[in-house]
Amino acid sequence: MFHVEEESSGGDGSEIDEEFGGDDSTTSLSRWVFDEKDDYEVNEDYDDDGYDEHNHAEMDSDEEDDNVEQRLIRTSPAVDSFDVDALEIPGTQKNEIEDTGIGKKLILALQTLGVVFGDIGTSPLYTFTVMFRRSPINDKDDILGALSLVIYTLILIPLVKYVHFVLWANDDGEGGTFALYSLICRHANVSLIPNQLPSDARISGFGLKVPSPELERSLIIKERLEASMALKKLLLILVLAGTAMVIADAVVTPAMSVMSAIGGLKVGVGVIEQDQVVVISISFLVILFSVQKYGTSKLGLVLGPALLLWFFCLAGIGIYNLVKYDSSVFKAFNPAYIYFFFKRNSVNAWYALGGCVLCATGSEAMFADLSYFSVHSVQLTFTLLVLPCLLLGYLGQAAYLSENFSDAGDAFFSSVPSSLFWPVFLISNIAALIASRAMTTATFTCIKQSIALGCFPRLKIIHTSKKFIGQIYIPVLNWSLLVVCLIVVCSTSNIFAIGNAYGIAELGIMMTTTILVTLIMLLIWQTNIIVVSMFAFVSLVVELIFFSSVCASVADGSWIILVFATIMFLIMFVWNYGSKLKYETEVQKKLPMDLLRELGSNLGTIRAPGIGLLYNELAKGVPAIFGHFLTTLPAIHSMVIFVCIKYVPVPTVPQTERFLFRRVCPRSYHLFRCVARYGYRDVRKENHQAFEQILIESLEKFIRKEAQERALESDGDHNDTDSEDDTTLSRVLIAPNGSVYSLGVPLLAEHMDLSNKRPMERRKASIDFGAGPSTALDVEQSLEKELSFIHKAKESGVVYLLGHGDIRATKDSWFLKKLVINYMYAFLRKNSRRGITNLSVPHSHLMQVGMTYMV
Repeated sequence: MFHVEEESSGGDGSEIDEEFGGDDSTTSLSRWVFDEKDDYEVNEDYDDDGYDEHNHAEMDSDEEDDNVEQRLIRTSPAVDSFDVDALEIPGTQKNEIEDTGIGKKLILALQTLGVVFGDIGTSPLYTFTVMFRRSPINDKDDILGALSLVIYTLILIPLVKYVHFVLWANDDGEGGTFALYSLICRHANVSLIPNQLPSDARISGFGLKVPSPELERSLIIKERLEASMALKKLLLILVLAGTAMVIADAVVTPAMSVMSAIGGLKVGVGVIEQDQVVVISISFLVILFSVQKYGTSKLGLVLGPALLLWFFCLAGIGIYNLVKYDSSVFKAFNPAYIYFFFKRNSVNAWYALGGCVLCATGSEAMFADLSYFSVHSVQLTFTLLVLPCLLLGYLGQAAYLSENFSDAGDAFFSSVPSSLFWPVFLISNIAALIASRAMTTATFTCIKQSIALGCFPRLKIIHTSKKFIGQIYIPVLNWSLLVVCLIVVCSTSNIFAIGNAYGIAELGIMMTTTILVTLIMLLIWQTNIIVVSMFAFVSLVVELIFFSSVCASVADGSWIILVFATIMFLIMFVWNYGSKLKYETEVQKKLPMDLLRELGSNLGTIRAPGIGLLYNELAKGVPAIFGHFLTTLPAIHSMVIFVCIKYVPVPTVPQTERFLFRRVCPRSYHLFRCVARYGYRDVRKENHQAFEQILIESLEKFIRKEAQERALESDGDHNDTDSEDDTTLSRVLIAPNGSVYSLGVPLLAEHMDLSNKRPMERRKASIDFGAGPSTALDVEQSLEKELSFIHKAKESGVVYLLGHGDIRATKDSWFLKKLVINYMYAFLRKNSRRGITNLSVPHSHLMQVGMTYMV
């Protein structure tokens, strides 16, 4: 788990610290899971904290996991005690937006204009200008060929690929590259950072009705992904590269949109030169990034109507030009004109593809900004409003250019009627600013998701809206994007080089999305292989052809964006690599239970009155930093709670269901483990007093429930039986109707005795571990005594024990590893936000200890 500080500007003004946990898997339906070792996983936490022989049993079972019999069965929710199932949390079973009526969906469809479609809506400002700069107009057929390319690019990429396929691959309403990666991680254990609980890897999440060839294919893909470290690394590299392109896109989108809109001054005011356009654009960009911290929601009443007016302008101007100049451009819907265009212009037509792809820019932003709206509202808006207006706009420009070849250098503003020029100029600049803000906001969301998965350094995150939790602002990233954006504008000074950089960034994201969605179709959706093949083949072929065109012009200045994307990729890769080594080392160095038992209930030191909350990243085991506290401090608190903050894949978790507890060691040790669960849209607004109060109340509930279970356990032990039939020697699928289907995966029979034997041993271990008072009176007395102990400890005060673990490469490590760990990763950690930076805890209640691991 990784820290990220978040600040809420809509609350009391205090900054909120958040920690993101590993990826967890939940589903709102009954789940199909592999039935292997289920009986002795129920008490897996006690095994980790219990006697030594039980630890050995767990280790043995993990080593032989691949050989133990597996059966895919349908289970009830909530198997893992340290996880949360969506069914357990009221109101989170499904996206509430999807339940709205037609009227509400129409309102949402209008609202999407200001957030989702600003980027793609401004593409008519520059698409034909860049295309005809690369392939000059020789005759009217060239215009028809270029127009036909634009029409079918809009149909294939935004409409078919994104609206009808990619949008459905959202992660409970969240879009973007890391949302796709998170979705894959939930269905297959492909994360390189081993921070999942054992049962997380066995939640398949398949929504099955009957066994099918697609199911078996999906299982095979899942197994190969989980078994191959090379495929896991390749998948991560692909995601990091796509994310780097998203960040690069957030640089070129404002530059391209603003410079194209300001460039209209050269048409309206003849004395304006390109240098003056650059200076004015720089001023606009500085203002744009300066107001980013106020959030999109504060301009919500303006954004939607402004973009609606912009789209109406595109359609109106297009219709005017079609009527006045040449309505025959509708012939461009015949794809044969694409063939004729390439036949006449050959190489120049190929270069023009780099400009044509600009008409589809904003497709990825349409997906990344999905979190505020439903899929249906986005589909409805794009199909019925955005696409028709865009097509009319391009048709109108083509009609105008058919009689004005010389105006191809600024096709849009030249085609605007002179009487409407200044109103349209004003609206176009507003639309450009909205498009730039939308892409920057989408990048903030993507970075937050990457922080959650341990792929980006911890940054300060500010929530800009009380109503929309997803609207965030990252100050460091915002100003970094501004600096790079100004460098790009000043170094290139024209929209042609920026347009090429824009195409590189967009196509990099598109190809990454294509591969990830294809994997989701195979692994999760279990789509027919013919449909998957057609989607992947058509998408990748089209995008690779476009990509070859933009790469051919990379030397004209667009290489700057590639350098920036490479730097961002290295930052994410180094952070993930260092975080992986750190987490693995902490798991390896966690304190053995033998040591705690040898120390006794006093832990080899003085137990001072009070409660110590030890924040750590481990969901299981006692962190090594606790041993450092024991050897460093003269005394330890009478009660210690190992607190692990964990984000779960549901929108919100109610306060009453926030905490999950487990006991560490016998009751006399007064050691507990607490997993504090948060949804990915939750904002941690509790101050430390409220947090402590809720935590203690939840602990008391846990102890009362534990006492009740002990009383029932003492009466029902003799009834415990093993109900599972473990005699099948092949891997089978049990369908909902009770039919059994063999999956044809033979298993080793010699492990049958082991799998039959362990569940009873482990069940007995958990009962013995919790053994205590046997009569109801003794249980009640023990309960009251422990509750009284907690109250006294709470009255003595709560102290936050914070351990900072750093890593250093050993002396015999390779030079490259020393460079990455000792310098690059250390630099990133030093300049990233610490987990305690924004905790609203008095310094008198904080205690910190540092620890360095050699890796």
